[in-house]
Amino acid sequence: MRKILFILIASFAISCTNNGVTVTFDDEKSNAIRAHYQNYLNNDIDGLKSLWSPDLKIYMNSPDASGVDEISSLITAQHENFDNISMTFQDDEGGEDLGVWVQTITYPANNGYPETTMTQTWFTWNATGKSSGNTLEVPAHIGFEWADGKIAKEWHNFDPSVMMAEFELAASQSEE
Repeated sequence: MRKILFILIASFAISCTNNGVTVTFDDEKSNAIRAHYQNYLNNDIDGLKSLWSPDLKIYMNSPDASGVDEISSLITAQHENFDNISMTFQDDEGGEDLGVWVQTITYPANNGYPETTMTQTWFTWNATGKSSGNTLEVPAHIGFEWADGKIAKEWHNFDPSVMMAEFELAASQSEE
């Protein structure tokens, strides 16, 4: 009976230990991403590039990576085709706009993987299409992996269909 009790207590104690993962919300990297998003909203490509690694890999709903040139062109196209671009986060419908939800997580080295720092963001991308006049609301999640103080990788997860429809409408109107 003592052995069983000892095993239960030991198991409980081990399960309560810190696994080395840290989550922060107001740290240097989280705040850098907030500033990065302000550069996006201001269409400041040079400001965005200042935080990107030259070897940046961006995965936009795809296993195939894009780089700095592709994302810069997409951001320029967004600002050419949309007005009133904003990024919001509300914990419930009609609640207070909290801005972009940003958290940075540092994972310890584990099973041959090195220590990794990721910043995760959640928001709704809002804009008005210049061609259609439609208001768009696109829920989005973007994850950032850091290396040497720069963004090395990004994962963009959102449904681009309404954005692409606006691009197609603008292209068809320019052909007329």
